Amino acid sequence: MLTAEQHEKLRGWFAGRLPEGLFEGAVDVTVDREEITVVGRIAEPQLGKDVSDAERAAAVEGRIQEFRERTREDRVEVAREAEHRFRRKVSWGVRCGAEEALFTHVSAPVMTRLRQAERQVLDTLVAGGVARSRSDALAWCVRLVQRNADDWLTELGASLEQVRRVRAQGPDA
Repeated sequence: MLTAEQHEKLRGWFAGRLPEGLFEGAVDVTVDREEITVVGRIAEPQLGKDVSDAERAAAVEGRIQEFRERTREDRVEVAREAEHRFRRKVSWGVRCGAEEALFTHVSAPVMTRLRQAERQVLDTLVAGGVARSRSDALAWCVRLVQRNADDWLTELGASLEQVRRVRAQGPDA
């Protein structure tokens, strides 16, 4: 994990490096060991108030696709510089209205050892058709925890940052 200062520097680099007007406002930058994901807001299509939900959804989908195609060269150029500088892959996404779409992004393998009871949970998800494989079932479980434990995970991240600060003030600093 990055320190808060490293994350701020990385966000600042993207804020300064992205072409003016590429996104509306500041971008969200998320980082882990393998990947930097940059998500920015784009303008919603201008539609009348009387359009159907299906028409609105199709218009947003079209706007996202148009943005992806139109900005590809700029995004690739920024990504190459960032990948060289930060030694991580760069992925992109957008928010348009209530919709969020991630473009091509990293799917990193993670090795784990599970006891029988834990494997049975995964196998039940596979047998029930919730997942195609144990790997998919494990990813499903992680997404479920992520959705239901956001506050706890946020608090844990803040605690880790405090531990880093205290360690930095120790006798080896």
